[in-house]
Amino acid sequence: MAKVITIANNKGGVGKTMQAYQLSTYLANEGNKVLVIDLDSQANISSTLGASVRRTLIPEWLIGDIDFEDVVVPAEGEHDFYKNMSVIPSSRHLANLAKLLILSESEVRKNAGRKERLLKLRLEAIKEEFDYIVIDTPPMLGDELIMALVASNKILIPTQAQDYSIDGLEELMDTFEIIKESENPGLDFNIIPSMVNMRRKIEKQRMEELAQSFNVSAPVRNLVDMQESISLKKPVFMMGKNSKGKMDYENLWKSLGLV
Repeated sequence: MAKVITIANNKGGVGKTMQAYQLSTYLANEGNKVLVIDLDSQANISSTLGASVRRTLIPEWLIGDIDFEDVVVPAEGEHDFYKNMSVIPSSRHLANLAKLLILSESEVRKNAGRKERLLKLRLEAIKEEFDYIVIDTPPMLGDELIMALVASNKILIPTQAQDYSIDGLEELMDTFEIIKESENPGLDFNIIPSMVNMRRKIEKQRMEELAQSFNVSAPVRNLVDMQESISLKKPVFMMGKNSKGKMDYENLWKSLGLV
């Protein structure tokens, strides 16, 4: 039965797609069968995993008009771990989801009860096929993110150690608590300090403050390694033993219990 992990933050530019890419490729390299679901209409994780499409079929899949086989594609890349990865790709057409949900409201109520449960319902049918399902979400509290919260076992929240980024956590955490209480009592989360500059005292202080209130994982520094990883489509675990990025992610996986 697959474990569902969502990467989420209602603020952009905090490293969500980076975390989704590093996590999914690491898990696949460890021999796990991994499904990546791209719920962000910018489709960055889709293109990074070689799964770009002209028009996503995610809305039609969610409301039940098409089957899983019609929406999933294999990840493509030159490394062996890609054979363990499948992708449900996104595109700019995902922005039509809200409109389609309104038009299909009666059918959604009949099949799922509430639209927030649609993704969970679809995943229940395919969980036996995978070890992990990793979901990348858009930087807003819309239908896509709410569905992912309802369907997930764990939420990973990349957050910059700066005031304006940390302040933005409040709305997301309020939503998390509502979903946990009403729909998903087993939901867990970890905050990942992302793009951290450990030389700045203010960032170290903010990280200490976060740790007093939340489950905070090992930090990931703002390193050249990270940008090279995405541009070269080469996960940090494949970088040399002296790579600081590789070291950061090894510590992160350990702190999350994935090693």
